[in-house]
Amino acid sequence: MWAASRELRGSVFKSATASAGFCGCPLSVLFQNHTINNVTSRRHHGKPLPAAIRDHRRFKAARASAEVGTVPREEVLTSDPYNNVTENIFSKIGANLHLRPDHPLCILKEAIYTYFDDVQPGLWRKFDDLKPVVTTKANFDEVLVPADHVSRSPNDTYYIDTDTVLRCHTSAHQTELLRQGEAAFLVTGDVYRRDSIDQSHYPVFHQMEALRVYKPEAWEDAGVEGTQHMVTKLKTALEGMAKHLFGDVECRWVDAYFPFTDPSFELEIYFNGEWLEVLGCGVVEQQILDKNGWSGHKAWAFGLGLERLAMIKFAINDIRLFWSSDKRFTQQFKSGDLNTQFKPYSKFPPCFKDVSFWLPSDGFTENNLCEVVRDQAGDLVESVTLVDAFTHPKTGKTSNCFRIAYRSMDRSLTDEEINGLQDGVRTSLSDKLLVELR
Repeated sequence: MWAASRELRGSVFKSATASAGFCGCPLSVLFQNHTINNVTSRRHHGKPLPAAIRDHRRFKAARASAEVGTVPREEVLTSDPYNNVTENIFSKIGANLHLRPDHPLCILKEAIYTYFDDVQPGLWRKFDDLKPVVTTKANFDEVLVPADHVSRSPNDTYYIDTDTVLRCHTSAHQTELLRQGEAAFLVTGDVYRRDSIDQSHYPVFHQMEALRVYKPEAWEDAGVEGTQHMVTKLKTALEGMAKHLFGDVECRWVDAYFPFTDPSFELEIYFNGEWLEVLGCGVVEQQILDKNGWSGHKAWAFGLGLERLAMIKFAINDIRLFWSSDKRFTQQFKSGDLNTQFKPYSKFPPCFKDVSFWLPSDGFTENNLCEVVRDQAGDLVESVTLVDAFTHPKTGKTSNCFRIAYRSMDRSLTDEEINGLQDGVRTSLSDKLLVELR
């Protein structure tokens, strides 16, 4: 769960303002597309893959966006009383933005792949087609997320049933890959978090995770202590990656907290006149390695949010744009080109609608409100903001007023269309959240 350390101490995860994750079908199903990758189950610390396997992987990547990540409807939208996955969220599964060659997320992913392959040819295995339905054990327990952590709440996580979720982070695949014998791997995929609505937050985003295992000889030959050797290696690798993506930027390290690394850090870069957080990282907790086939070894790992980096790198001002099929957006980006600066084209003004209601006695959260709004209006909602809160002096009841900004990135919305959406939101709030409309 590569989120900012402040989130791990209790606040809600912010997908595009924190360095970027939570699931179950059987774990074997998660890797059913990797028969060819498993021909050589254990990596030998730098031994290149056979050419036939590399070529097959390239072939799979070329066709992946058409077939990878598809999950049957009945596996996600179940009748289980714990299920909180909406139609809107289900519709995003299998979109595979990170596998579309000319998409900014894929461009960034491939640039990171290139960096690691150039520095250590043949070492890194890439996994970018693992299905997003995972067990809570893989998503939380095996990566040491505390039992009482806020991220486990249905307010934050999309549950299919009590034992199964849509992954909230690519770390959900970490221990299974370690058990398969992978010693250096990059995992990229779509992850899902219930969240607020604004121009930098979206309930589906994309993460990249990396983990590198070292033999004891690595630090013994260097004559240093193992953990310190890992810190040196990870900082060297990640500063190099930052400069590969953003040029000769100044870097600084901030101490952080993640449940599965110790020590932990956040990397910040000085870019366009300000310090920006770009990723979280650290030395992998020894018990994770010991329990998954790598006793006596050490490892470092990092995780980052692709949308966050892409918004910085390409000057994209609204996270909804990553999901746009409008040619005015898609045709601005080309595979391999990291120098594109997005040219905004939307001149459509927002339309604001307020909704006020008395809160129920318990159970109301802003995330639940945002889910209702998303399910009614999808990507036509730009933001949802609390603008007023009032507690009645006699009844003690609390009233909230939320302002909904409707705006399409691609076209002008009609008054009739917006009024219809707002009516649907009001009805759903009353029916699903049991609020008393004012």
